[in-house]
Amino acid sequence: MYAATDSPSPPLMQKRLVRRHSFIVRLTHWINLLCFVFLLPSGLQIFNAYPQLHFGAYGADTDPALVSVGAEQRADGLRGYLRIGAVKIPTTGLLGISSDAGAETARAFPAWLTLPSYLDLAAGRRWHLFFAWLLVVNGTVYLAHGLYSGHFRRDLLLSWEQMKLRHLWQQLRDHACLHFPKGEEARRYNALQKMTYLLVVLLLLPLMVCTGLTMSPGMDAALPLLLDCFGGRASARTLHFIAAMLLVLFVAVHVTMVAASGPWNNLRSMLSGRYAIRTAEDAS
Repeated sequence: MYAATDSPSPPLMQKRLVRRHSFIVRLTHWINLLCFVFLLPSGLQIFNAYPQLHFGAYGADTDPALVSVGAEQRADGLRGYLRIGAVKIPTTGLLGISSDAGAETARAFPAWLTLPSYLDLAAGRRWHLFFAWLLVVNGTVYLAHGLYSGHFRRDLLLSWEQMKLRHLWQQLRDHACLHFPKGEEARRYNALQKMTYLLVVLLLLPLMVCTGLTMSPGMDAALPLLLDCFGGRASARTLHFIAAMLLVLFVAVHVTMVAASGPWNNLRSMLSGRYAIRTAEDAS
């Protein structure tokens, strides 16, 4: 006969709520979202007034465009297109044509994507400028809080281990396979999150603000250095649009990752600041 031996009990996974986001981080996050909701469609309204992008000090109809969106009349009706340099891409049904009151009209971005939906450059500018300045004030509060509280140093700076190519490559593979950190690791930003947030906070958003100011004649008079920095208003407008599209891409990826890694848990952490993690405890 063999004597019975005790086998270790499997660890029990227990859920624990931890503090993940401060009040200021949560508040500025939601104000940013509000600003983006109005800035994007109003910005597209402004773009529709002149649907071409140039590089250089000047940009006009007769100057070669880096990017243009439009429509051309053909025997079978209007056909939309996106032109990038010398390459023309058909975009009928997406860009170049909008259905207004049942009739098709040439319009870079369709009515349902712009604010207001009807063609009104002045109204689009008013919406855009109001929420642009709200974004600037909100961003200033976030930066001041991040520096004063140590949020940037504590939560966003990468460690030496996280900056190694091997670690970054593993992070890319994990995200591509939708494998997300568990337990204690989940309460902190991973390397890809830190790099992305720093890129947005320290590069894309400041670029958006500075190029936006460069397109203002009043700011050009007060700060002529802006024109020199960006090579003119036409270049600033192009950089502004590129930065906006990169921010749209960031938001799309961000929302996708939030949904894939646990929408309710992530949403709760941005509403109450509390994030649930599961840790193993020995049950023996």
